[in-house]
Amino acid sequence: MNKELMEALDILEKEKEISKETLFEAIENSLITACKNHFGKADNVKVEIDRETCDFLCYAEKEVVEEVEDDVTQISLEDALKISKRAQIGDIVHVEIKSKEFGRIATQNAKNVILQKIREEERSVIYNQYYEKEKDVVTGIVQRYVGRNISINLGKADGIINESEQVKGEIFKPTERIKVYILEVKNTPKGPRILVSRTHPELVKRLFEAEVTEIKDGTVEIKSIAREAGSRTKMAVWSNNPNVDAVGACVGINGTRVNAIVEELRGEKIDIINWDENPGNLIQNALSPAKIVAVFADPDEKTAKVVVPDYQLSLAIGKEGQNARLAARLTGYKIDIKSETQAKDAPGFRYEDYMDEYDEYDGEYEEDGYEEEALAETEEADTEAGIETDGADKIEGNEGIDEIEVINGMDGTEAESAIESEEETAEE
Repeated sequence: MNKELMEALDILEKEKEISKETLFEAIENSLITACKNHFGKADNVKVEIDRETCDFLCYAEKEVVEEVEDDVTQISLEDALKISKRAQIGDIVHVEIKSKEFGRIATQNAKNVILQKIREEERSVIYNQYYEKEKDVVTGIVQRYVGRNISINLGKADGIINESEQVKGEIFKPTERIKVYILEVKNTPKGPRILVSRTHPELVKRLFEAEVTEIKDGTVEIKSIAREAGSRTKMAVWSNNPNVDAVGACVGINGTRVNAIVEELRGEKIDIINWDENPGNLIQNALSPAKIVAVFADPDEKTAKVVVPDYQLSLAIGKEGQNARLAARLTGYKIDIKSETQAKDAPGFRYEDYMDEYDEYDGEYEEDGYEEEALAETEEADTEAGIETDGADKIEGNEGIDEIEVINGMDGTEAESAIESEEETAEE
């Protein structure tokens, strides 16, 4: 048993995560390469390695001939009989090759083959490991600034934050731990190249998935998210369980959950709103904290006209239009915001512009018998109240109405006594 080789393979498998089978193949190829360098060719060389004991055997297949013309591929009958007593002309015998006989150059080449294979496998393992984490958040340690880019140590590999993926105003110190979003993993000859980001909206989404249990188990869904990195993020959430408040779950007790994410994002403000299938309600929620008077949304054109109180106009638009811009990204609607004063004369912002259709609808309904249906409903209501419609014709003026109101307020006995008393008075 070759204990040294076995221990070396175990260490490589544990530290580099390279399978033993791959290493065995590398050793076999290196021995064949050494034979080729030593003998000039290695077409007839075979290498066998016992996977259990790590013992290896290297031999050449040679043909038994009477007169040897090529020492590498042929062997004389006399020499063949020393290896096998049953050897005959034309047979193939296995001649063992002693690896210790290889020269310095052949040995060095064999070593290089093994090292090259180990490096390739190591790169492949790292690439596969981080390729699986693509579109996910990982924790890294800031190493140094490379020009305007930042090098981040992600563990077994280094990531790069390009200038375009950095939040303006964020300055990191070496050895500082930060969370980054893996944008892309490329396989290059020098190893995997990992591009990471601090500005991507998915960074906020993944942080909430890690922080909020209800999002992780699927009870609460993040329907949409819009972000201006370093300043503000708007996020629309929806709960699949009516007993679970989606916004409350994301905020946490005393804001513990959302505050942890705000701290990681260096103070970036986060607005969490309720998702609504009704575009009008969704736009109203998205423009919070501004109060909305009316929303006229067109789902086909993906446009919306919003009316807000005069004193809320600047709040609805936000600083440099940020609130309206984020709301538009969040909902997918092109939003036009005007104050009540501006909307009075602006086409598309007045109620009258949307009432024509309803007026036509009401007129058609009346022609089809709205009055008859209303009368039937009135008679049915009177019957339930205990009033006969036939007797209603006899009640005239305000006196009749007063009597109905009085009777409706009494029980049966009181009502009969009141009616008898009225009749006696009338006879007198």
